[in-house]
Amino acid sequence: MISFTKVVHMVTALALTFISLAGLYVVLNAEFVAVVQILIYAGAISILMIFGIMMTKHREGEEEEPKRPWHNGPLFVGAAGLFGIIFYAIQKTELPAGQFPQVQDNTLEIGKLLFNAHVLPFELMSVLLTVAFIGAIIVAKREED
Repeated sequence: MISFTKVVHMVTALALTFISLAGLYVVLNAEFVAVVQILIYAGAISILMIFGIMMTKHREGEEEEPKRPWHNGPLFVGAAGLFGIIFYAIQKTELPAGQFPQVQDNTLEIGKLLFNAHVLPFELMSVLLTVAFIGAIIVAKREED
């Protein structure tokens, strides 16, 4: 996503990333979370981002920043070094073996946790999303004037 220059291509790559993450959830036997991932992130947020792109003005023919090919070498060395450090840390870490009870209904357990133990963060997140949506409308109205 970061290497694209057009914003619509970036949003498409981000949606593909969200769908890929949903595939990982399916592999982990969390089907409900996978469906929610596709519906909310890949669907709603990507469409919201595209509407935001359509509402803003983009000037054609803007001068692009000159490309710096010499950045690719240190970037690759840094990424490989970070990968090596993380790989080494994962290989040397000893995780305790534990037994986790297999639940029959993932959706029921998620609902119990969401609406009992984590109800305050859930409500705060809904307020935050509402405020962000109202802010986006205000910014769009200002650009229109």
